[in-house]
Amino acid sequence: MNEGEEIPCALVVMGVSGSGKSTIGQALAARLGWRFEDGDAFHPPSNVAKMSAGQPLTDEDRWPWLRAIAAEIDRASAADERVVIACSALRHAYRDILVHGRTDVRIVYLNGTEPLIARRLGRRKGHFMPAGLLASQFATLEPPGADERPVTVSIEPPVQDIVDAILGQLGFGHPETILPRRSRT
Repeated sequence: MNEGEEIPCALVVMGVSGSGKSTIGQALAARLGWRFEDGDAFHPPSNVAKMSAGQPLTDEDRWPWLRAIAAEIDRASAADERVVIACSALRHAYRDILVHGRTDVRIVYLNGTEPLIARRLGRRKGHFMPAGLLASQFATLEPPGADERPVTVSIEPPVQDIVDAILGQLGFGHPETILPRRSRT
């Protein structure tokens, strides 16, 4: 860890659909020994139905979903747990809801090109987000700015290399020493 920085209670792995949020989030959580949550599980059924029908969500659709994820981050912190959450969090306003001024929540931005992600989406089966909504995701995307202290990584390398890059940027020189909070006493 960098001097003076606390170990985050939560890492929010963000990016457009198909950028690898769940895959990277699960690998990162496993490496750290933290719990993983997929932000998609926090969507109300009406949001899932809308996306399944190829309709982009509105901000009004997203606010309750984002508040539910923020509540889970707060709950994990209060329970002295650590969590990695995969969540698109495409706009600064969405990330503000998730982080809401906390210094112990970090954003991990999975950065990739639209053609690369379109190829990946074309191979993905059984997900409610159709590839046709990718353009709307990129139109909505506001990459995190320096004021958000993001960890930004390319999605082109293999999964373990991406996880290594995230841990390196977080200053976790030896990730095996970053234990869940309850184990640190």
